Amino acid sequence: MSTTLLTAALVLFATASFAAVKPVALFSDNAVLQQGVPTPVWGTASNGERVTVEFQGQKVSTTARNGKWFVKLAPLKPGGPLTMIVSGHNTVEIKNVCVGEVWVCSGQSNMVLPLSKVDNSVDEIAGSADSMLRLFTVPRRHSDAPADDVDACWSVCGPDTVGEFSAVAYFFGRELRKALGVPVGLISSCYGGTRAQGWMRKEVVEADPDFTAAYNTTGKPGPSDPGRLYNAMIHPLIPYAIKGVIWYQGEANRTDAYRYRKVFPALIDNWRRDWGQGDFPFLFVQLAPYGPRPGQPEEENMPVLRESQLVTCRTVPNTAMAVITDCGHPTIHPTNKAPVGHRLALAALAVAYKRDVVYKGPTCTGIEFRGDRAVLSFTDTCGGLVAQGDELTGFTIAGDDGVFHTARASIVRDKVVVSSPDVAKPTAVRYGWCSHPVVNLFNKAGLPASPFRTDNFKVPTQP
Repeated sequence: MSTTLLTAALVLFATASFAAVKPVALFSDNAVLQQGVPTPVWGTASNGERVTVEFQGQKVSTTARNGKWFVKLAPLKPGGPLTMIVSGHNTVEIKNVCVGEVWVCSGQSNMVLPLSKVDNSVDEIAGSADSMLRLFTVPRRHSDAPADDVDACWSVCGPDTVGEFSAVAYFFGRELRKALGVPVGLISSCYGGTRAQGWMRKEVVEADPDFTAAYNTTGKPGPSDPGRLYNAMIHPLIPYAIKGVIWYQGEANRTDAYRYRKVFPALIDNWRRDWGQGDFPFLFVQLAPYGPRPGQPEEENMPVLRESQLVTCRTVPNTAMAVITDCGHPTIHPTNKAPVGHRLALAALAVAYKRDVVYKGPTCTGIEFRGDRAVLSFTDTCGGLVAQGDELTGFTIAGDDGVFHTARASIVRDKVVVSSPDVAKPTAVRYGWCSHPVVNLFNKAGLPASPFRTDNFKVPTQP
């Protein structure tokens, strides 16, 4: 073999012995990085390879071990677009990177529902262009082992990219862009028809027998099996720096609706612990009214599930709930998604960004019985209670027998007075306590009250 050929062969052999330095998919062109916090950057390379990351005037190096590398940049300033350079034996340029606010958008089918399938979709898509709003969709997968990466990339929001993106996430991000004036990155990681247990680490689910009590094991792995969605669709995102999470899920947990008040907080805690970024804001949507379809029985678990969500909002720190009782639909998938994103954005502005904005509807704080009447007290009235319509609807009242009757209700300043000729001595009131409540109690800011009850009677799926 000639000297030239031998040299070429040695070069080829040396090159082949090194794995190319590669960041994970979250660090691709058009990415948004979270401002103001330490920023992890990671990927793969050959063992022992020196890897350097350069961005926004910083230059940080590390040595790859077990085929992986990880660095952490000091808190970044908002702005862009900029280029990130990742170098080792090869160099990767990640272009058009911005720094701003990053939110994970997760849940089941109502979070999956794309912009192309919601109200006014043609106009919404046509007006969606925003170079500072970026989208990342995690492929719908489930796995019995934690994945390290996903097959996806960031895109700039516009008519060519947003149509199949989550509508709720898009409307949320659009509102944040208007309010904050910085780049916003949305990571959509959602899967229709799935229980919360699938989105939790398997060890967390199996540590509490209550969390698996409602499962039928079929012998065939499904996405809702403990840990499978977490492994494929959440684990690869950790520890990407984020501001918080928006969540729209619960329909698939209707069969264990009462247990959800324990499962859901455990999921929130699981994600916060694993992300290692403290008690980041976790904002979620209370399920909208739906059904039942003609000839079908009332879905008795739905109000219990909504109550479990309300309990979570009241007991888990740094959470907030978007109430959408005015966005009902005959099916379980309302297409009026703009108010959902808007109310989640209000919650984000208040909880995550400490803005002085109204983000809650009227909240019942107590009940007093005066003869044949029940008097309910409220906070978060924003200047007063409002009945959207001629008179209040959706209230029922019961006596000691626990039988609820349709009630008359009227607003008296920041209180609601409830009564029925069928109940001489009331002991409890419920509001919106059915699958498809027709309700109209709002505050003057235009936000609806959550369904609630004042009794502690046993409800479906309650142990």
